[in-house]
Amino acid sequence: MKDTRAALGVIGLGAISRYYLAALEHSPHWRLAAVCDARPDALRERGGGAPGWSDAEAMVRDAGLDGVVVAVPNDAHAEVCRAALAAGLPVCVEKPLALTAAQGRELVALAGRSETPLLTAFHRRHNDAFRALRAAVAEADSPAHRVRVRYLERIEEHTGGESWYLEPERCGGGCVADNGPNAFDLVRQLVGDVTPVESLIGRDSAGVDRSARVDLRSATGAVAEVLLDWSYAGEQKDVTVTLADGRTLHADLLAAHPGFKGSLWHEYEGVLAEFAALRAGGGSGEGASGGLACLDLVETAYAQEKAAALSVAAPAAAGT
Repeated sequence: MKDTRAALGVIGLGAISRYYLAALEHSPHWRLAAVCDARPDALRERGGGAPGWSDAEAMVRDAGLDGVVVAVPNDAHAEVCRAALAAGLPVCVEKPLALTAAQGRELVALAGRSETPLLTAFHRRHNDAFRALRAAVAEADSPAHRVRVRYLERIEEHTGGESWYLEPERCGGGCVADNGPNAFDLVRQLVGDVTPVESLIGRDSAGVDRSARVDLRSATGAVAEVLLDWSYAGEQKDVTVTLADGRTLHADLLAAHPGFKGSLWHEYEGVLAEFAALRAGGGSGEGASGGLACLDLVETAYAQEKAAALSVAAPAAAGT
């Protein structure tokens, strides 16, 4: 029987690609049709038996695909997404959407002009515990008043041996740039658009941000606290919501998924389903992804850190 599922290509066979490849084995919507990586050993070892390409632009042009997953390092997101969108291919890109908000806006504009779906892969929104929490908040007769998201891990345990995570010029920063978008998306799923009020960021001796607390406020007055840590002994990913009537709801994103990164298997199945729905619905631009909004939040958090440092330095300089 002919496989009628849409043909999907995966560009970038790094640490995250294994979850996409596993999700594709069970997807009713997509079949793996091609993979791309500039490293021959990665194509051999992680390619899933699909036709391999070393040139992403050639693959999106010639492989006969219906969509692509972009899972390359952050600094290559804009270039690869641009090539796929220019070819009219729907794109699902790992967070962050791009290295900078300016690049993100360019991609969103290109997707809009070509009426091509563009989805940022926020896998945590598909976590089963978070989905249950979001449903409980939506059904409550009292609105969310306060949200706390904790995203704590030791980054060296999560890179899969890829050094670019700890290179700010390639990652876009540190924990705020890389883990921030996932955490900000969870807040936005619960209370809508938010604006950072204060950002307290801790950096190591190399200048990489390894911890942060970002306080946010929604247009409706709800407040949120995002706690990030790249030096945490272990892993803690959870969301706590306090309703206006004082009730507290909680979701531990890892509790039902023992094993290292155990929750990601079902979360990436959700990402592929979301991508298929966006493509089937003819959505263009960002769809419901919020990738650009979260990229703006990252840049604002860094800008607040810089402004706070300058305000402290100014009186000190005046006193010399």
